[in-house]
Amino acid sequence: MAAPKKKPAPNTEAPKGSYALPGGGPGGADAYPVTSKAQAVSALARVAANGTPAEKAKVRAAVRKQYPDLPSSQGKGNSQAAAHTRKVTRRAGGKT
Repeated sequence: MAAPKKKPAPNTEAPKGSYALPGGGPGGADAYPVTSKAQAVSALARVAANGTPAEKAKVRAAVRKQYPDLPSSQGKGNSQAAAHTRKVTRRAGGKT
């Protein structure tokens, strides 16, 4: 029987790019992990529900950088962020 995988100690430094908002959470904690597609989708959903406009932009940019094929990071899909991106793109005269 294999030993269960251990989680890193809470105070260890996470690899660069592991969090969309490093040090941006409560009490300076790292916020919105994006180490997998599932976490990236979750980060987009959580920041859409709870984040400030600046946080939303940073999280979307971090997810888009790591997972450019995710529709919600490109402004596609049914999220409010996607609808906003489509509206801004149309106003700017770009393609949707």
